[in-house]
Amino acid sequence: MTASTPQPYYAKSSRLGLRVNALFGKLARLGISLAGSAELSVRGRSSGRMQRIPVNPHTHEGSQYLVSVRGHSQWVANIRAAGGGELRVGRKVRAFTVTEMTDPARKAAVLRAYLERWGWQVSQFFQGVTAQSSEAELRAIAADHPVFRVDVPR
Repeated sequence: MTASTPQPYYAKSSRLGLRVNALFGKLARLGISLAGSAELSVRGRSSGRMQRIPVNPHTHEGSQYLVSVRGHSQWVANIRAAGGGELRVGRKVRAFTVTEMTDPARKAAVLRAYLERWGWQVSQFFQGVTAQSSEAELRAIAADHPVFRVDVPR
């Protein structure tokens, strides 16, 4: 018997969640950003078509980050393959590249700040970890939530 490799964390969206995401994405396309949300567009690694999903870009210590609250989702795999994408609110579209965060301490700091700002909306995806959790607790869930620094060309 061989040991199986655990599947990466991914919280699949419910039907209601899909509808809410579609609404947030449509609002962002129309120029209405709810609490700072935006629409992420990233090229699909198989289809080549642009995939769109609402996200909460987060600024921490002068840099902007994208956090995958649902874990290792399709947009995460696509952005890793594409190396970047676009953020849209209305007519304002910003093309960007990404750098994935790998340093556990730095990633935990970004996750803590993200949870301070967005915890009210996304706490159910963080296995009971909050902005008030210990450094060890944040590091323990860090691998479940990919974090990307957004780099906008000047």
